[in-house]
Amino acid sequence: MTITAIYPGTFDPVTNGHTDLIARASKLFSKVIIGVASSPSKQPRFNLNQRVAMLEQVTEHLTNVTVVGFSGLLVDFAKQHQATVLIRGLRTVSDFDYEFQLANVNRRLYPELESVFLTPAEENSCISSTVVKEVALHHGDVSPFVHPAVKAELDKVYG
Repeated sequence: MTITAIYPGTFDPVTNGHTDLIARASKLFSKVIIGVASSPSKQPRFNLNQRVAMLEQVTEHLTNVTVVGFSGLLVDFAKQHQATVLIRGLRTVSDFDYEFQLANVNRRLYPELESVFLTPAEENSCISSTVVKEVALHHGDVSPFVHPAVKAELDKVYG
């Protein structure tokens, strides 16, 4: 049985927490599609093409993972790709509250889409894209939090 899972996010930028979840999801599901949301309302630092390219680079070793940019409703993107599983990461209890609400809305809009929650490895539980950008902005070392290719892109942006 082939199961297609979608792991959506803004990934601005992709962190080791994200890649940890992607690698683990790739072992659980036949196909994993990373849905990179355009998210213009979040005003991402990296444009959609840059975020897709970074994700392609850090996941190139995972043969059942593809990266696709999208805009619009997540459930429409999931239907388009015939995905029946939605991967979401949980770092904190407050993440669960928010994700639980989204899972219920998504289930209403697309009953065939089942949400699966994964928690990051302990060393990645404090990492978020926002924290990484803040550290980079103040010229801190982001290498413990991101792939070297992502660090290089952050270095270009934040010097």
